[in-house]
Amino acid sequence: MNVAEFKLSAEKRDVVGKKVSRLRTVGKVPGAVYGPKHPPTRLQFQYRELELALMNAGGTNIIDLDIVGDKSVPVLAREVQRDIIKGDILHVDFLALDMNALIRTEVPVTYNGESPLVAARKAILLTGPNTLTIEVLASNLMNQIEVNLDGLEEMGDTITVADLNLGDEINVINDPDEMIAKIVQPSAARAEEELEALEALEGEEGEEGEEGEEGEEGEEYEDED
Repeated sequence: MNVAEFKLSAEKRDVVGKKVSRLRTVGKVPGAVYGPKHPPTRLQFQYRELELALMNAGGTNIIDLDIVGDKSVPVLAREVQRDIIKGDILHVDFLALDMNALIRTEVPVTYNGESPLVAARKAILLTGPNTLTIEVLASNLMNQIEVNLDGLEEMGDTITVADLNLGDEINVINDPDEMIAKIVQPSAARAEEELEALEALEGEEGEEGEEGEEGEEGEEYEDED
């Protein structure tokens, strides 16, 4: 079972409408929590505590939300509104999770290892989407999908969504043929090889031409005899 590593406290909020701006002047942020088995509830948070929780948990780690006067709830950050100039948090919505129900969410893709060709600077790595959409029981939610690159040993080797081994509990919604990582030849290296091949071909043609000229001169010498 996925145990929440992050905690956040909140108070129920009665202030609504234009009066909400007063909360921000005293270091508090308005928000709400809702879910399939949780009625929509207005909340308010201490700004700094909320900021740290969002920074550390992001949108894919479960937070244990402790509501004063109520029971704690496992949640995911769903929507964070910020000031477009200062970046300050203005409002936040949390999704209350039913740990035994399916949830659909986006999870970031991370990479580990390195292709031998990339390490040798003979190829470059192309990567696909930064996130994948998965459907999974909330209790099995993962905070990232790790992709190992060590097996990309030949030019053109590709990892697709279908190649990801995430187990039967996790269903990836993305197209199975979608590219996650691929090893390709750098355009500069490809151009250099094409130039070398062209020069080699021209060299071979030049040698054939010289041999032909030598043969013609020999035939003329024999005629003179």
